[in-house]
Amino acid sequence: MSTVILDTITGKSTATTITIGSTPVVSASANSMTIRGEGSNQTSIQQGLCKAWCVFDQINSNTIDDSFNIGSVTDRGTGSMYGVYTNNMSSINYTVMGAASNNASGSMTTGNNNRCTLSSADTTARYSMNVFKTNDIALIDGENQQTNVNGDLA
Repeated sequence: MSTVILDTITGKSTATTITIGSTPVVSASANSMTIRGEGSNQTSIQQGLCKAWCVFDQINSNTIDDSFNIGSVTDRGTGSMYGVYTNNMSSINYTVMGAASNNASGSMTTGNNNRCTLSSADTTARYSMNVFKTNDIALIDGENQQTNVNGDLA
């Protein structure tokens, strides 16, 4: 096996594609890079990356346990919070997914204690998360609230 060590890869003339054997695997242009996915399809690396995520404890300390691109969390009361981005999204057309549990182990509870969440794009600077008990409209605090944001950064 060989090892290649270098600082810069420069294509021939204006080439923007990296080819292994006869298969083009990576293409690049200004602010965009794609990689060959399944079959001959190309997948945008920027579009496929998670842009922010957060694990938040609303029961014990109102603290962020771990995060990426989340500068702060605002507790809006029982079962409701905002996640505030470090780097804003480009528009409100992004997705937020969330889950919550009532223990720090990260495992989801089941049965009557199951937690359901509703997360949504609120503004380009923050998203909303509300935690409900299953089959109940009452908001409840979650010890292990988890969110994941996908879309375009500003």
